[in-house]
Amino acid sequence: MANKILKAPDGSPSDVERIKEESDYLRGTLKESMLDRISAGISDDDNRLMKHHGSYLQDDRDLRNERQKQKLEPAYQFMLRVRTPGGVATPEQWLVMDELAQKFGNGTLKLTTRQAFQMHGILKWNMKKTIQEIHASLLDTIAACGDVNRNVMCNPNPYQSEVHSEVFEASKLLSDQLLPRTRAYHEIWLDEEKVAGTPDVEEVEPMYGPLYLPRKFKIGIAVPPSNDIDVYSQDLGFIAIVEDGKLIGFNVAIGGGMGMTHGDKATYPQLAKVIGFCKPEQVYDVSEKVITIQRDYGNRSVRKNARFKYTVDRLGLETVKEELESRLGWSLEEAKPYHFDHNGDRYGWVKGMKGRWHFTLFVEGGRITDLDDYKLMTGLREIAKIHSGDFRLTANQNLVIADVSSKKKKKINELIEQYGLTEGKQYSALRRSSLACVSLPTCGLAMAEAERYLPALLDKIDAIVDESGLRNEEITIRMTGCPNGCARHALGEIGFIGKAPGKYNMYLGAAFDGSRLSKMYRENIGEEEILNELGELLPRYAKEREEGEHFGDFVIRAGVVTETTDGTNFHD
Repeated sequence: MANKILKAPDGSPSDVERIKEESDYLRGTLKESMLDRISAGISDDDNRLMKHHGSYLQDDRDLRNERQKQKLEPAYQFMLRVRTPGGVATPEQWLVMDELAQKFGNGTLKLTTRQAFQMHGILKWNMKKTIQEIHASLLDTIAACGDVNRNVMCNPNPYQSEVHSEVFEASKLLSDQLLPRTRAYHEIWLDEEKVAGTPDVEEVEPMYGPLYLPRKFKIGIAVPPSNDIDVYSQDLGFIAIVEDGKLIGFNVAIGGGMGMTHGDKATYPQLAKVIGFCKPEQVYDVSEKVITIQRDYGNRSVRKNARFKYTVDRLGLETVKEELESRLGWSLEEAKPYHFDHNGDRYGWVKGMKGRWHFTLFVEGGRITDLDDYKLMTGLREIAKIHSGDFRLTANQNLVIADVSSKKKKKINELIEQYGLTEGKQYSALRRSSLACVSLPTCGLAMAEAERYLPALLDKIDAIVDESGLRNEEITIRMTGCPNGCARHALGEIGFIGKAPGKYNMYLGAAFDGSRLSKMYRENIGEEEILNELGELLPRYAKEREEGEHFGDFVIRAGVVTETTDGTNFHD
């Protein structure tokens, strides 16, 4: 049996393992901490546990120095992430998110690259009320963060509604079935009576165990020809195989992940690799057994080497596959042919199955807010009031107003026009293919700006794009404020990773369809150098490219960067 020769890395457990072990299944002292009125923050131990409940303690870094001078504690606030499997929300749920953002948050919503809602600026005293109102809308924040399976992604494909419906149901089922079983969330936030520890009830986590996973775990389902969820970036990816319009099953890919640490070559982004095919009814079994392999053999000593990609690379792809099949008690079938064309969204109105319409809206940086000249939040609020379909959050931080009847289409289109929500069509294809993480001022890991800076940088890059005749050429461009990969930087044909304020490492050469990682091109450069480099590369691409050649392929063919054939040679 394969598991007889497998073992987890040696070493003392990390401090987070201690925190989980002592937490009484993710309770810790969170309940008491949230009632403490002395500080707007919570202890570090409780903050580590808070992630499993869908939230991070943050502070406003724009105010940090001033508050230190005034001898005040940081401007503590919480980021709250809402679990929305497959990125689907009803109009009623949209209105609840909007209302809570105004009432308890900073007045904006963030659409994340995992198809979830994110709210910022929630004060400690308002957290419980916020979570309770989210729960009343039939959404929750359980396992939106933490060392468990996160929100399960799926392709919000408006072209194949019947297949999308099946894929969405699979993502929702997986997301729900793979939740932690502890009642801690319900006791702390929803006032459920504690039953753990009573003589008749023994609490267990049948899949996760008392220590949960070594690190977070991500699952996504893609429907070719669109790889808009970047399926190869997932710990576990399912690629839908459709024959004669029917979903027959999924190719299974394991071992992807985007995060790394600057200067540490033992850390790297990695792409998942296809190991076989399973039928739709086998998806949960495969997911559960893969998760238990990571539970048993992942690195619990060094958290930066604890993701499943490192487990797969350390043990070997074939060994992990053998172990999976041993645990399943059956073998995966041979992988079936598939093809991806792109990993972006298709904007504007598209007619899907059964005469239903879908409008995909570009949302820069995924930020839903009102500006003086662009009332995006108000416009979407008015649409939600009359919409009878659903909203689909895309993995590219955009939004699909989906499942619109021909009758409702006219009224919704009038609101789209009234609030100027077609504005994205005027943008360059490069800008419409951009992603940025939140970064400053709220993310504690950020080394440089991302969401607040990328639009201004794109204004200047667009001038080069226009001059080169590339305005309608899709080129994926991504920016993160640190190397953790929330905007999947290593899959951008042009990628920027924050190194210091105003300084970025610049990467080139990822595949347009998300099937190849990028390579470092320039280290620790600022805006002037970025524009100089792109001022040479983009015109050169316009003149020298072959027919149908994408920018990421061109820079490799032209010798600008070498091809990254695997995450293990990402730094070479």
